[in-house]
Formats: sequence, structure tokens, C-alpha cells
Amino acid sequence: MLRIAVNRLSSSSSSSCRLNHTAMAKVIASNSNSTTISPFHISDSVISDHQALVHNLEACKLSSNLRAATGTHGRMIKIGYGMHQTLISSLISVYVSCGCSNLASQLIKEIPCWDFDLISANVIIAAFMKISEIDIAKKAFDDMPIRDVVSWNSMIGGFVKNGRFEEALRIFQEMLSLNNEPDAFTFASVIKGCAQLGGRDHAQWIHGLLIEKQIAINYILGSALIDMYSKCGRIETAKEIFETIQRNDVSVWNAMINGLAVHGLALDAIALFSRMVLEEVSPDCITFVGILTACSHCGLIELGRKYFDLMSSYAIRPQLEHYGAMVDLLGRAGRIDEAYAIIQELPMEPDVVIWRAFLSACRTQKNSHMGEVAINKIETLKSGDYVLLSNIYCSANKWDSAERVRDKMKKNGVRKNSGKSWIEMAGVIHRFKAGDQSHLEREAIYKVLEGLIRRTKMEGFIPTKELVLMDVSDEEKEENLNYHSEKLALAYGILKSSPGTAIQITKNLRTCLDCHCWMKVVSKILYRVIVVRDRIRFHRFEGGVCTCGDYW
Repeated sequence: MLRIAVNRLSSSSSSSCRLNHTAMAKVIASNSNSTTISPFHISDSVISDHQALVHNLEACKLSSNLRAATGTHGRMIKIGYGMHQTLISSLISVYVSCGCSNLASQLIKEIPCWDFDLISANVIIAAFMKISEIDIAKKAFDDMPIRDVVSWNSMIGGFVKNGRFEEALRIFQEMLSLNNEPDAFTFASVIKGCAQLGGRDHAQWIHGLLIEKQIAINYILGSALIDMYSKCGRIETAKEIFETIQRNDVSVWNAMINGLAVHGLALDAIALFSRMVLEEVSPDCITFVGILTACSHCGLIELGRKYFDLMSSYAIRPQLEHYGAMVDLLGRAGRIDEAYAIIQELPMEPDVVIWRAFLSACRTQKNSHMGEVAINKIETLKSGDYVLLSNIYCSANKWDSAERVRDKMKKNGVRKNSGKSWIEMAGVIHRFKAGDQSHLEREAIYKVLEGLIRRTKMEGFIPTKELVLMDVSDEEKEENLNYHSEKLALAYGILKSSPGTAIQITKNLRTCLDCHCWMKVVSKILYRVIVVRDRIRFHRFEGGVCTCGDYW
């Protein structure tokens, strides 16, 4: 653990903050013993002024040489540059690039004076957003007397990269309210954040601003817009944008192919691939991930194999992502043995993503034996892994085994990831979790939901109780299912929208079988289109059927 003592030292010419050299020497010695990287040779004659230190820090960052970085840090302290703004910000960036986020965090926390100039503060914000130290980055941002577009972009992009999409949009709105002009980089980050939220109103607003600000739509922004509209459920708008922008970069085609894939439009994705080849745009590895994913969502096994084999024609060697897509394709289709054979024959070590795809397939096919094989191959089990295995046992009526998995979760302190759903109404995101009582209109929401439950039962809907914990009564199981997050979100959407209008919901997990069946019935009795984007794909419920064909 880094321990830096901070002393206030004064001289006849100035007063400054310095790091205690003895403490820093211990840090240098500690790091020298923990790495095999040889430090740069640093002499007093070489590092005697600011420019030489800057040069050394740049070299440390390029080489990710930790011992050299701590050596340079020690020299900075020795010759009186221990609290120099520019050097400290560069040193923080170096520690981050070396993978020593603890050194970077401790260094900034023990600086008593936060008076960094614009460039140094921007470097600090970017560095700490990179290692998810958001509070430190935000403090640096809040303390800045002057901000430029780089400052705003670092905050917005940092929030997006750390999955805090609503905060990214809030910062963007603050930026606009203070009359700071966004640039193409700002919009690239904001569009990505909006895509993850899936908010249609936000998407349209951001696109309108992009046009209003007369930002040129290059291939980066074009791809981002296609991705945003696809993930916001507006695939037709995504197609329109695709047709109106330059398509000479492969990323534009990839965005459209992946958009079609997530909507279950596999044949459209394949047709677009053929058009791509005709327009002489060479596919890359991402293109084939999109095509294989599209085939997987629709059970197109032979077409999936065809495109997997086609990669060699473009000198593309299959990577783990492609093998994972093939495992998913075969597993969803019930060909567990073939999927397992692919894993066994991999030319590289299978990663956790492949084993989780296989485990998910075992859950779909209720194959507890192969599910156990997958679990044993995953070194660090997460809550979703335990839940999948438990659900496999429940589906196979192996209640004792399911209970053992749940007990193991409790013993290891693993908590199930809670399902969360959100819906955008009039430009505002409303979030729900299972059994949520926090919404201001909860009484009206539950009244609508309970009315829907009664009507669906009258239509013959039977709750799917098999995946609920076995140590509760049937009534409790049904109550558990009744208040899943997407059902609450749908009830709120019905409460706040006009009859006949479509309702769109986004969910952080794969939608469960019970909610999927229930949504189909609701779409029929209310004559409403209900769109749900779960972790895997889009589901469009209309007239009692879903576009996924109950294959997801």
C-alpha cells in the first residue's frame, strides 16, 4: 500500500507542496522488488530540469515501465518538482498506463492543493475516468475555474465508459446550458450513451442537435447513429440513415448488420452482407460476429456454418468471439454435443464468455449434466452463473441440486443480480426493479398491473412457477412472478400512454419465460404493440405473438 507523507515546505522564493522523499524512496524500493522491468538509467545531470522530467515521463508511459516511473517520481521530489502541476498530472497518467491505479489514486488524494491548470486537470480527469475513479475525476472537473470542450468530453465519455449513461446525458445538458459548444467527439459519446439507455425521445433530440450544430457526419458518427437508433428500437430509422450517409468504411456496414441481428432480422442482415460485397467493402472480423449472431437468433445453423467457413476467404482467422457465436448458435438449436465439440477442438483456450454461452444453452435445453461441466470450467463464478445452474436443475425437477446451488450462493456471499427495467416517457427515464415500491405513482401502477393480471388469467394465462425458489408456496411463487420489473414498467407505460400506442421497455437481463408469455397475452387483449429490449435482443409483441418466435 502506497503511503505518501505530504509536507508543507517553504523557501525564500516560493511556497509549495512537496512529497516526503523518504516515504517515496520506500515506494520506489517496494516497486523495484515487485517487477522484473529494468528502470531507465536516470542521473542528476540528465534529469535536472522540467523538460527532461517531461521527456522521461513520456517514455515511461510509452513503455509502461513502472520502475522507471517510480524512479522518475523520486527524482522529481529530490530536485524540487514533487508538486509541479504538469508533472503530477503526467505521472498520474503514467501510473494508470502501468496498471497501478492504487499509486495514481493515492498520489492525487494526498495532494493538499488542487490548483491544476486546464491541461493538467484534463489529463487527470481522463486518467481517473479510465480506472473508474469517478469521484476523483468529478472533483477535478468541479474545481476547474475554466473548462474547454476537452474537459466536457472527458467527463461525458468517462461516464459512458463506466456505464453511467444518465449522468453522461445530464453533463451534456449542463454543457449546453452553459453555452459550451459540443464537437464531433462530444456527440460520439452522447450517442453511445443514449444507445445504451434505449431512449427514443433522447435519440431524436440528440440527432436533431447534431444537425442543428452542423456537425459533419463522418463514418464514426454515422455508425454511432445507426447503432443508437437500432438499440432504441427504431430499426427503420437506422436503415434510412444507412442509406443517406457514405458507406465506404466497414464500421458503417457492421453497425447496420449488428442492428438487424439484434432485431432478429437475420435474412436482412445476410442480404446486407451480400450487398456489402457487391459494393466492394471488405468485411472484417466484427462483420462476421454480427452475421453469426443474426443466424444464432433465428436458428439458421447451416447458414451460420457457411459464413463461419467463409471467413477464410477474406484471410480472417476465427477468434474466440466467432467460436463463441457458433457455440451459441448450436446450443440454442439444441445441439449441445456439437457445441461442446467445438469448445473441445478450439485452437486456443476457451474463455469465460464461451463457457457462459454454453451454460446458457444448457439452461435452454435443460441439460444439467453439461451445465455442470460448464460451471466447473468457469474459474470465478458470478451470480448469473449460479442462477443459470439452479434454473437448469429446477427445469429438470432436481430440487435438491437447485437448493444446494442456492445454499452455495449464500455461503459465498453471492447475491443474485436484480432485474431492472426502464421506460422512457416524455423524455424522462423511469426505472423499476422487481417488487419496486419507490415510484411516486406506485399505487396507480400496481392497480393497473393487478387488473392486467386478472385479465390475462381470464384469457387462460398460467404463470410459469418452475423457476421460482422451491421453498415457498405456489401463491408466493406466483406473487414473485407477478411483480417482475418489466411488468411494472409495462403497467406504467399503459398508465401514461394513449390506447393503441406502442410501448417500449428496456431490461438489463434476459427476459424470463413467464414475462415473455405474459407480454404476448397482454399485447393481444389490449391491442397494443409492446417492444422489450433485453440483454440478448429485441422482442416485439403484437396480437399475441412475438417476433422472436419464442426462440431466444
